[in-house]
This record gives sequence, structure tokens and C-alpha cells, in this order.
Amino acid sequence: MLARLQTFSLFGIDAVPVDVEVDVSGGALPATVLVGMPDAAIRESTHRVARAMVNSGFTRPNDRIVVNLAPAELPKQAATFDLPITLGILAGSGQFSSERLHDYAVVGELSLEGSTRPARGALSIAMAAAHQRRDRPLKGVVVPAASATEAAVVEDIEIIPVGSLTEAVQFFAGDLVIPPAPPRVAEWFDRFASYDVDFADVRGQEAAKRAVCVAAAGMHNCLMVGPPGGGKTMLAKRVPTILPQLTSAESIETTRIYSALGLLHPGQPLLATRPFRAPHHTISEAGLVGGRSIPMPGEISLAHNGVLFLDELPEFNRRTLEVLRQPLEDGAVTISRAKTTTRFPADFMLVAALNPCPCGYRGDPRRQCQCTAPQIERYMSKVSGPLVDRIDIHLEVPAVPFRELSARRPGTSSTEMREAVLAARLRQAERFKECGTRSNARMTSRQIREHCRLDPAAAELLRAAVSDLGLSARAHDKVLRVARTVADLDAADTIGCAHVSEAINYRLLDRGLWQ
Repeated sequence: MLARLQTFSLFGIDAVPVDVEVDVSGGALPATVLVGMPDAAIRESTHRVARAMVNSGFTRPNDRIVVNLAPAELPKQAATFDLPITLGILAGSGQFSSERLHDYAVVGELSLEGSTRPARGALSIAMAAAHQRRDRPLKGVVVPAASATEAAVVEDIEIIPVGSLTEAVQFFAGDLVIPPAPPRVAEWFDRFASYDVDFADVRGQEAAKRAVCVAAAGMHNCLMVGPPGGGKTMLAKRVPTILPQLTSAESIETTRIYSALGLLHPGQPLLATRPFRAPHHTISEAGLVGGRSIPMPGEISLAHNGVLFLDELPEFNRRTLEVLRQPLEDGAVTISRAKTTTRFPADFMLVAALNPCPCGYRGDPRRQCQCTAPQIERYMSKVSGPLVDRIDIHLEVPAVPFRELSARRPGTSSTEMREAVLAARLRQAERFKECGTRSNARMTSRQIREHCRLDPAAAELLRAAVSDLGLSARAHDKVLRVARTVADLDAADTIGCAHVSEAINYRLLDRGLWQ
């Protein structure tokens, strides 16, 4: 007897439909055959499926069972095929009616006792099922109960939670009514849309806070230079607190990446705060941008719609850093393999930090630097000029004096900074409402000419700076983008001399202060 049902397989962060065909043939030698390019986890499912059936009170057919996963040329991975394969075997052997199987897709891993385990990528699966529903009749998706709240974020399709194989069989047989899991997006945002850190915790560094505020207002990449203990890491960790709150669309975009990698925290099916990723400097190229035989996202995709913090920038492998060039420009990363090409979102704000020298105390009035000129040159040369050129803001973070550390008066808070950032973002939203640009940092050359109007004094100052500092064409455009953001913070339509001057001051490395 033949049974058919539908499931989904993850390919990167996307879910693709897979048809599960199960043929149970009596009178043949007992065997279970899996075809359709299953990976090791799926091939091992035959043992889990057999014990789950028996331990749930069903009979394992003593017949020849052939399971076909179509399309055959698509590599299948993960253990979420356990439940659809088991249901197909039970339906094919006549242990329950299969009339409702075509109405629902099924995903889920089974334990040996027959209970369901969480499904990685449940959000992507629900999104794919909702999209497919427009072309093919599909009422909903049957998912493990532990993944139901995550999948229910998608409101366009029914999400049926099942806690065991028995519940799934009873549901398809019509003996058990399981109400769809309700969407609770607003509840998740209310519960999780808060941060544990605040810029008020940072003593002193008001100039650096101003620069970070400018960076956040225009979504500019930022590089901090200063001695150890100056507060670079504290500043970086608090950048997400002043960025605009995630929209529902941004939250779903980011959550599906974490879901596909199994990185969602238990009890939090939806990301409500902007991600902050700080990989160690020993990370590989594949770990940073993504990789594997079947491409999976890396750290830059995990930082999508958030912040990627690279501390001790020169300690990273230079080749690893160079792979950031294209994602910083495009907001996405493309990974090509022999049989496939995958594109992952990677629209993040880069915040990097480095010491001025190997010992870290060059220019520190309190301690003497012990580094030689060749050591400093080798250290700084680990970060290539083209990469530095792609970072809009370079700022100095000096050591904090004792009087500021001991001051009782709190510094500028995240709430104050966020209000300024939101006001500037509203001006940008109005400016770019007719196009797809989201921030000043993403302005094209044509948009720069249109929206970055300078008064005569500002134009002359910029001309002198380009000549004296030897700025590249890319650096020239970045100065204009930053100046446009500074003007937005001042609610000014025309970029003035003060705005250009501040933007030029944020090109620390171009001014040769640390060379």
C-alpha cells in the first residue's frame, strides 16, 4: 500500500518542500530502504522510527518498506523526517486512515518512546508552507509542540502542535481535535524587547558616545582606537540599545537565521532585540561568512539587522578580515559551491576596536609604550587599507581620567541617545521613501549628489581635506554620508561647515594620527 505526505527540508536558512512516498509491500523480505539523497541523520531514522512505533503501541510492519524523498536530486538533512516517515509507514500498513494526510505538511524528530523533539528551522518551514499555500491546497503544518510557538509567528497558516506520535496519529485519524497554536508576536515583543545594559553605565567618553550616536543614526560602520581599559568594549555592547526597535519583518528575517542554526533560546521563539555578535579573533573564514558543503550562515548573518563587534581587530587573520569587503558593501553574502550558490542576508553595523600598538599604551599619558616602530607598523598593517576605507567612522577612545570615573553624575543615557537617533532616522525615512535605501550609510553615489548639498564654506573645507589627507573617492563619499547624518541630528537640510568638520574628525586613521 502506498502513502503520500509532504514535509520540508532546510537548505541553508530556506525551507524547500519534500514529498514523502512510502510503499509497504507484503510478501517480500523484511527491509526498510530510504532513497532520495538522505544524509546520515535521516538514514539512521529507520531505527528511531521502528522503536518509536512499537513503544507508542503500534505495530512495525514485517514487510518491505521503501521510502522515497522527492525531489531525488535535492540533498536532505536533519532528523525532522522522523515523524512524516513514521506516519507514512503507519498509513501505508493500514494502521490509520490516510485521508487527511494531503491537507497538512508534517515535520518533527521522534524519540525512542515516541515523543516529539523541537524542529530546527520551524519558522522557515512555516513561511515556506504559507507561501506554498497560495499555489497548492495546504491547511497547515503539523510540528512538534516545542516548536509551535516559533512557527506560529507566521499567521497565514495553521500550526498544529503535537507532543507525540500517538497525538499525530489521532489527529490525522480524526479522533483528536488539536486547535492551532495562536500567534503571540505582540506578547514576545512586550516580554523580550528590552536590554540589560545602558550607556549611562559608561563613565566619561562623552565624545566617543557622540561618535557612536552618529554611527547609529546613519548605520555607519565604526572603528574605535584606544588603550586597553578605555571602554571600547562597553561602548560596543551598548550600541544596540540606541538603534531603532526591530520591526516585525526585521525580527522574522533575523529569527529564521537563528532558528535554522538551532540558536534560539528556550522560551524565546522570536528575537525582539537587535543581535550583538562578538566572535573571537581565532574564527575561520567559514565561521565568519558561512560555509560547509551545504552552505550555512556565519557570524555576519547572525548579526543581520544588528551589530557585529570585532575586538582586537589586528589579531584576526588578515584573510578572514578581507572576506568582509563584499558583505559590507552589499548587505549580503553569496557562498558558491560546486553544485549550488546560496545567498544569506548580512546587513549589519560593523563596530571594530583596536589598540594603537601591540602593548596597547601608545599615546597613553599614564604608561610608557615599549613597542618599536617596526612592531607598530607590522601590527597596524594587519588591517588592510581597503577594509579601513570601508569603515565610515574612526574615533579615538582615550583612557578615562579618575575624576570622571569617580563622578557621581551619570553620563548620557541610552534613552537620550536613542531619541536623537530615532529623530535622525525619521528624516532619512522621509528622504528615501521613494527608494529602497534605509539609511545614509547605504546611499548610492547618485543619492549622495542629490541629498548631500554643501554650503560654500563646507564645500571648501571638504576640498582642502581631500587634498591634504589624500582621501580616496570612497573615503570622500563616506565623509559626505557621515556629514549628512550629523546634519540630520541637527535637523538641518543643508550640510554646513560644522557638519563636515565633525565628519572629517571621524577619519582618525586617514589623518595619520596612529601611523
